[in-house]
Formats: sequence, C-alpha cells, structure tokens
Amino acid sequence: MFHAIDHEPRVVVMGCGRWGRKCHSYLIGKTPGLHLHGIAGRDPEKVAAASAEVGCPGFVGFDTVLADPAVDAVVLATPNACHAGQAIQALRAGKHVLCEKVICLNTAEFDRMAQAAAESNRLLTVFQNRRTDGDFRTVQALIAADELGDVRWIEMAWQGFGIWGGWRGVAEQGGGKIYDLGPHMVDQILQFFPEPVASVYCRMHRDSPKWNVETEALLVIAFASGRTAVVDVSSLAAIQKPRFYVRGTKGTFQKFGLDPQEKAMLDGHIETAVEPESLYGTLKTADGERRIPTLPGGWLDFFANWRDALRGQAAPLVSLPEARRVVEVLEAAHRSGREGRMVVF
Repeated sequence: MFHAIDHEPRVVVMGCGRWGRKCHSYLIGKTPGLHLHGIAGRDPEKVAAASAEVGCPGFVGFDTVLADPAVDAVVLATPNACHAGQAIQALRAGKHVLCEKVICLNTAEFDRMAQAAAESNRLLTVFQNRRTDGDFRTVQALIAADELGDVRWIEMAWQGFGIWGGWRGVAEQGGGKIYDLGPHMVDQILQFFPEPVASVYCRMHRDSPKWNVETEALLVIAFASGRTAVVDVSSLAAIQKPRFYVRGTKGTFQKFGLDPQEKAMLDGHIETAVEPESLYGTLKTADGERRIPTLPGGWLDFFANWRDALRGQAAPLVSLPEARRVVEVLEAAHRSGREGRMVVF
C-alpha cells in the first residue's frame, strides 16, 4: 500500500500543450476534491499563456514543480519518450504520478518506473480514460448480459485521414499511432480477454516523406484461449472502419464513430456529451437485428477514482500489472513490425 494523502490532493499538470490544458487541467478542475495547483512547462511564454488560460499558477521547469513541498501529485502530459524518466524523478521526489498513455515505451522502462513507485511508496498509474467511454461500457454490458455468447473475435479500428506532425511524427519521441491510439485499444481488448497472450503480429507502413512514424499498422493478438483481437490504425483512411466489430457464438455487434466526450470537453462542456442515435451500434443474432443505445461515458469518473485512490479510499482504475501487460503487447508489436515476424509469448 502506498502513502495515502489525508487532504485534498494538490496536483500539477506537466505539459502546456493542448492535452495538458484542455484535458487534464480541465478535468481536474471539474473534479470535486482535487485541487489544480499549477501547470508546468519549459518555455516561460507558453507557461504564462497556459497559466492564464487555465486559471492556475505556472511553473517553469520540472525541477521547480518537484521542489515545491505543497505538490502532492503530478500528471505527465509530455512526449511519450519523456514519461519514464520524468515519472521516476517525480516518484523519487515523493510525488504521486498519473502518466499519460502510453505510460512508457518498453517493459524495461516500465519495470524501473514500478520499482521507483514501490521504493518511494507512491502511487503510479496511467490515464486510460477510454475505459470509461460509452461504447466500451456498452460492449462490456452486452458481454455481461450474454447477448454475444462466447466472444471469439474482436476487431477495433481508430483511423483518420492525415499524418500527425510535431513530436507525434517522430519515432524517437515515442510518436506514431501505435503508441498514441494503440494503448487505448489494447487496454480495452485485454479487459475483454484477460487470459494470457500467445502471440503478437504487426504489419506497419511508413509512407510519409516527412515523418518517420507508421502511417498504417495492423496488429493481430492471439490468446491462449484461441481468441483473436485485431487493432487497425491508419493515417490514410478517408473512409473509416467500425470502431468496434465483435463476434461471438450468439451474435455480432458493430458500431461506428467515436465517443462524444472528447469533442464536448474541447468545447468546454463535457457534461453535454450525448451520442446521436445515428451512431448507436447494431446487434445481430439468430433472433434478428436491433440497435443498441450507447451507455453514457464518464471521463470524470476516471479522475474521481484517481482522487479516491490518492486518498487510500479506492484501488486505482488501472493497476500496474494491467498497465505492464499493455506495454508488453505494444513492445511486441513494434518488434514484430521491425523484424517482419510473429512474436510468440
């Protein structure tokens, strides 16, 4: 058990980019019992602008944040390649850490982070807000109600048309869609299929003349139970696949579209997020076909859980063994893509 906080946790968001400002700072500010103590970055001008936008103090430099004894926890909304080093530094400084996904780039980094958390007696977890998406909750409910029978095959796609730039277009910074969108889908798949992974195969394209990250990637995960999961990410998909395509012994569920919470959040009103009926999924069984209303999502539920976990009143939504399992699959996917072969566990 880690050292719990006995007061309202004071949190600093590290990262003045859009996600640090519009997501983490915003959601923390809307979560009762969490206090946004500040936002931090390296560039004084960007810090000043972010501080004014978010309405909290600004910190220039990570060391400044860690030197403040009032800071209980930090959120790392920084480039993926920075996560391991910054998390270890923060944990050793006695701060709890919530890390953006992907939590780190490989299992060696993860194990060092977990060791630092254990040695410092502080909470380390990862921001898997998509566990509280309405579509994921809907599939979970269908499975729990035995509407699909024994689910044997899941395909998940998250695609767009246009190649990301900035650090997300640089492989050395941990860019690319496998490390950005892949963690969400792999985490959801591993919640559906908790049994051991048997093998991972990944086919990647790098078709951009400017950026060295994958433009296409297809990931196939085989499980010891014989089940199969497929993850499909693309920067070249002007026509997109279903977000969820789930096949079981009793029926099939298909759903298009993304959870509406992100758009509502970026507009400043996450509580208004409602999915249109046109995006409801379809369940087809031997008895016929029907539309399935999407359950409400709850990104704020993630931060409410993190608040309670920091205070020792709940287990974190994502445990370290679960987080490591995701990293293990993603690491295998990159290895498979490099070597052009299946990675057997």
